[in-house]
Amino acid sequence: MAQPVPQTFENHTRLVPAYHMVAFPLLAINFFYTLYQVVTDFSWGALVTFGTALALIVFFFVARVMALTVQDRVIRLEERMRLRELLPADLQPRIADLTVKQLVALRFASDAELPALSRKVLDEKITDQKAIKTLIVNWRADHQRA
Repeated sequence: MAQPVPQTFENHTRLVPAYHMVAFPLLAINFFYTLYQVVTDFSWGALVTFGTALALIVFFFVARVMALTVQDRVIRLEERMRLRELLPADLQPRIADLTVKQLVALRFASDAELPALSRKVLDEKITDQKAIKTLIVNWRADHQRA
């Protein structure tokens, strides 16, 4: 059995085919078709159908945001615990200064480079997740993302 390609900054984003390439296009087609029906042949039935299509699109995005919010809370907890084990004593009190976005980006840093990278992120006030991820030399894969 072939080994998976090692995760890096370039390939770490996750695409869920059933979600991104099936569900969303079908919901978008449904939305625009029902909008077309409302505009070209207005009726209360068409309006209700359009409202349902709109609700499904909203539900699609809200469900994704909720899943990512829960995932970020778990990552925040995991990374704070990891930082307590790996950071030197002078950085320990600064763990709470790291934002959720910084912690989410730092989770990809290896244990060996996490202390120095955390110091750099805190001292230079780097908040952009992409910028933090590009600073990582030894990538720590995360294959269990939502």
